[in-house]
Amino acid sequence: MTVAGGTATTLARLRADGDVPVDISRVPAREAAERELSDPMYHENDPNLLQRGLNRLWEWLDNLFGSASDVAPGGPLGLVVVLLVVVALVAALWWRLGTPHRTPATAGDSLFGDGPRSARDHRAAAARHASAGRWNEAVQERMRAVVRSLEERALLDPRPGRTADEAAAEAGRSLPSHADALRRAARAFDDVTYGGRTADEPTYRHVEELDTALERTRLTLDTASTGTPA
Repeated sequence: MTVAGGTATTLARLRADGDVPVDISRVPAREAAERELSDPMYHENDPNLLQRGLNRLWEWLDNLFGSASDVAPGGPLGLVVVLLVVVALVAALWWRLGTPHRTPATAGDSLFGDGPRSARDHRAAAARHASAGRWNEAVQERMRAVVRSLEERALLDPRPGRTADEAAAEAGRSLPSHADALRRAARAFDDVTYGGRTADEPTYRHVEELDTALERTRLTLDTASTGTPA
């Protein structure tokens, strides 16, 4: 073996005249062996840093699952069943609760994020987004047009910080025949603005139809105060 040979060579060099061996202490012997083993030829087939890391990871995972399977009912098969049950429970909760919506802390977010614009401006912006297939933005702008139009017609009092839900509830009291459609439109606005949902063309068309229907609605002062259609 090369190590033995290298050590033997080192010892041979330490022999005195007359072939009388010289005693060598433990520390120099270890240093001589380390120098011999540091030769790159001994490490040509060693795994690289990534391979060593992966080997450690797999060893850790194997020990982890081995320990878990020892305490799980039914051994490894029981552990698999437990993991499947946990995954199913998480999926069921996600399906039941859906994407998180606004929390009460954000309930005061304003319907209008920028400066005041007219209903006509919001409708034009909605049309541009719809033609480009940007349904989220189209729904948002059309809902803003609905509320701004009601304010311009004095069916809603202009109020900074009003939310889509608040506007729908207030307008629904004066326009009971449109109350359900107003709530649906407000819900669509909230879904795409705060809930991370994605709108589609039918959702936008619903808000557009609501806006058109409200534009055709004419109320007298008595009707607006009592909530009875004219």
